[in-house]
Amino acid sequence: MDETYEVYALKYAQRGGRTRGDSFLFDDDHASPHDIDYYIWLIRNENRMIVVDTGYDEEEGIRRGRPVLRDPAVCLADFGVDPDAVETVVVTHLHYDHAGSLDRFANARFHLQEAEMAYATGPCMCHQALNHPFTADHVCQMVRKVYSGRVVFHDGVGSVAPGVEVHALGGHSRGLQCVRVKTNAGWLVLASDASHYYENFRRRKLFPIVENAEAMLEGFRRLPLLASNAKLVVPGHDPLVRQIFPSVAEGAEGTAIHRLDAGPSAGKWEQFVP
Repeated sequence: MDETYEVYALKYAQRGGRTRGDSFLFDDDHASPHDIDYYIWLIRNENRMIVVDTGYDEEEGIRRGRPVLRDPAVCLADFGVDPDAVETVVVTHLHYDHAGSLDRFANARFHLQEAEMAYATGPCMCHQALNHPFTADHVCQMVRKVYSGRVVFHDGVGSVAPGVEVHALGGHSRGLQCVRVKTNAGWLVLASDASHYYENFRRRKLFPIVENAEAMLEGFRRLPLLASNAKLVVPGHDPLVRQIFPSVAEGAEGTAIHRLDAGPSAGKWEQFVP
């Protein structure tokens, strides 16, 4: 029998100075401001604790001119989660903002799609247009974890734990996977970058960093089918997540924690989702 879980979104960084053209291809309104949030996610119940993605640290933020508000591992620690005690980490893909703090989880096993490891270490990385969302040091860290026997590879659909699944979608990165979690409200889907914003999957708008446009569009179609209802699809970078789901904690630096597993707060989905 599947277990059920609590699920939390932990915001650790944000970036302004962007426009809708940075978020949507072929959008009629390309010049209006359009901010982005950066999250990691925590899945837990009385039996287990699973972290989804590791975010990026202060050093990477400085290098890319995208400072963090608070180190993702510190955000977890502030929430009572010792990164050294985490045994399972799902890495949705190897872009810098999702796999940039792998070294913070010294005792974890990492769940990754085979296609992502092959993509991030293969001939496509010879092209700056494709390799710019990756950081070589992060990819090398994952290679070392492979050699130490700490990576669990999946090919398509895979089980992480009872009630926690990964589903390969591709599109944004060749081995991108979303995470499907059983909650008391039904199946919830952490879309990660299969849909950066609600508007991506709701209106079938491509995100500009795209490895395979057809796969991205197919992912938009599949995401709500994996969830018990569309309200339980959680985009990977949308500030609206903080408007729609109930707050657990607001940090002084602008960090925030929101609980996802009970679904949106009453009336918020209808108010905010395009």
